[in-house]
Amino acid sequence: MQFSKGRVRGGGDGSGPSDGHHEARGPAPTDMPRDVPFDDPRYDALASGWGEAGTVAVPVPAARQGQGQVQRPEQDDDLAAAEVYLEVQRSPAFQEVRSRYRRFVVPATVAFFLWYVAYVVAATAAPGLMARPVVGAVNVGLLAGLGQFLSTFLLTWAYARHARLRRDRAALELRWDTQELTRGARGGAA
Repeated sequence: MQFSKGRVRGGGDGSGPSDGHHEARGPAPTDMPRDVPFDDPRYDALASGWGEAGTVAVPVPAARQGQGQVQRPEQDDDLAAAEVYLEVQRSPAFQEVRSRYRRFVVPATVAFFLWYVAYVVAATAAPGLMARPVVGAVNVGLLAGLGQFLSTFLLTWAYARHARLRRDRAALELRWDTQELTRGARGGAA
């Protein structure tokens, strides 16, 4: 018998082993209590989004609405907020933040990928080079492998530094501006 949050689960009819050992299978569907809590790991139907009682339907964009549908006020607010996001996305400030991001990420990704491929190719195509001893039992392959870890940490540090110095302030200002514009588009209720 299993106890979870004060309830008895599975095998509670006394027919199972009484020494506390269970087989490696879960309880039969008839053993599942009707009032399964949301945090029960065996019950994941709600995690997939099916059968939720308070599900709110996503509004249909104005371009796809039929002639017979009446647009609700909250749909007007959502469309106005969507326009704000599109306006911000087209703004020069947003384009500059994205450009700074790309100017760092694309070359760094290419350089790291080339370094990784060079390591793998050297390990397979030039085993003599990789086996060449440097100091004692430490060889070129071991140093190159450790260099992979080191370069990962260095790249992470460089990315965080670049983001902090070149993008974070501008992105934060864009976020605040977007929230203010969205709040204004929704009539101050956001």
